[in-house]
Amino acid sequence: MAQKTHFDELLEVLGDMYEQKIPFNRVLGLQVESLETENVRLKFNMKEELIGNFVNGILHGGVISSVLDATGGVMASVGVLKRMGDFPIEEVQKSLAKIGTIDLRVDYLRPGYGKYFFSAGSLMRTGRKVAVTRMELHNDRDLLIAVGTGTYIVG
Repeated sequence: MAQKTHFDELLEVLGDMYEQKIPFNRVLGLQVESLETENVRLKFNMKEELIGNFVNGILHGGVISSVLDATGGVMASVGVLKRMGDFPIEEVQKSLAKIGTIDLRVDYLRPGYGKYFFSAGSLMRTGRKVAVTRMELHNDRDLLIAVGTGTYIVG
């Protein structure tokens, strides 16, 4: 069995941060299914508290944008990890705490029907100050519900 690298440990810290430490992500029920240097996959289950259209039981648009934003934030954070991979975990955590959304664009493509949803994100570009990410939200039938592009302050 291969020994974990420092970068692998940083990815675990990051996954725990987004899944367990951010209270709103816990409200959404976000679970980190996979987290790698090039992409992330988050999952959450539909629940009554997330419904926006009560007549049709459709996922709230604000939940969709929040999940896409969280997904983009994870990937922007990975960009920070790539840049600071040799730094102690405590220093990296301080830098991660400074990440914030500058701009988020969401395109809603279909109504949010589903028993569960998953989002995927990738890092388009990262620099010393700004990162740009691309995100998608799919339902349990793998239908594309929404896409987003996020810009994040990272330095």
